[in-house]
Amino acid sequence: MKKEIERKFLVKGDFMPYVTSKSYIEQGYVAKSEELTLRIRTRDEQGYLTIKGRTNAAGMSRSEWEYEIPVEQARELLSFSKGTIKKHRYLVPEGEHVFEIDCFYGDNEGLVVAEVELQDEDEQYPRPEWLGQEVTGDRRYYNSQLLKHPYLTWHEE
Repeated sequence: MKKEIERKFLVKGDFMPYVTSKSYIEQGYVAKSEELTLRIRTRDEQGYLTIKGRTNAAGMSRSEWEYEIPVEQARELLSFSKGTIKKHRYLVPEGEHVFEIDCFYGDNEGLVVAEVELQDEDEQYPRPEWLGQEVTGDRRYYNSQLLKHPYLTWHEE
């Protein structure tokens, strides 16, 4: 079983000069409980099915299984989702780490979040100048929560 360990941050500055690749992602959730989440994703012309376990108390690690599937099947499965998240993902290498920066669209327009995957929860990682406030463990920033409570509605609460 693979363990996903990541830290999540808001982005406060210009990261674009450091981008090495860009992709378009659309994802949805076809099943979600406290114990498991079943996500379907297209990334450019690839499809993925991902199963994620419960997030630990610190909000930074959980079990994860990801399988590539034909993009046509992924698009068909997305039709079972109650909405989708749309975003561009930019990769920014920083030392031995790679930050994944997501710029959201639609009801989450204006939200820009960076994630870095780690080998263990205490691992040191770089903090580039464009990295903002840490939001690891803040459920509002989980993609599955952004479907239920989009970023553009937060000012209303």
